[in-house]
Amino acid sequence: MQGFLEYVVKGLVGHPDEVSVTSVERNGLMVYELRLDPSDIGKVVGRQGMTITAIRSLLQAGSGKKGFRSMVKIIEDENSDLSAEQESDSETVDS
Repeated sequence: MQGFLEYVVKGLVGHPDEVSVTSVERNGLMVYELRLDPSDIGKVVGRQGMTITAIRSLLQAGSGKKGFRSMVKIIEDENSDLSAEQESDSETVDS
């Protein structure tokens, strides 16, 4: 499933070399942590979350067929440019 997720996401993004998928098992649930370039997050999420919802649905169907549960999390790096922009936006709103 990890290979499938990596293949699909790399096909969507502008920086496929920056994509990394790690799997972590938590309480019988396989969590796939997706890290990618901050500028590509919107491409993976899609309009109103349609793209990530479709990816999650396919992953859950495949996992269910193999007899385990799974989940996808997009991990945003705290040092990324996107996080810095969000912080500056929140500071502007508070002023």
